[in-house]
Amino acid sequence: MASPATRDEERPSLTLRRHFDASPDKVWRAWTEPQALKQWFGPEEIVAVPVAEVDLRIGGGFRVVMVAADGERHEVSGLYREIVPDRKLVFSWSWVTTPERVSRVTVSIEPAGRGTELTLRHEDFFDEAARDGHNHGWTGSLVKLQVLLGGARADG
Repeated sequence: MASPATRDEERPSLTLRRHFDASPDKVWRAWTEPQALKQWFGPEEIVAVPVAEVDLRIGGGFRVVMVAADGERHEVSGLYREIVPDRKLVFSWSWVTTPERVSRVTVSIEPAGRGTELTLRHEDFFDEAARDGHNHGWTGSLVKLQVLLGGARADG
């Protein structure tokens, strides 16, 4: 079993990149509007997102409740740390089951031709197992976002 990183060690992180054939403002709205989040948030085993709350301001929070096919509920929340409309979101990330494990997510949105390059960086994981689980979750979520927005491809 992996031990958590100490303060002097770099904690695990992951970076995912996608290109969407959608405008930056459309990608932004997918991340910041509750009704849009309900349509794509969570990996493939998530069958419903009954709760998506967004208070889009510095210090404001978000909360998302997801339901898996087996009925298990998963709830995540955090606080917005940086907001640059149509370009960047930085927020804390914590599961209701492990509130002491706070990590950080940065979503960067850049115009690219007639589309958008999205870079998602999730940092400060408790350990490699947490990172690997989130890699699965974010990868599946981004596939669903591709369906919602149309035309994405993995770039790394």
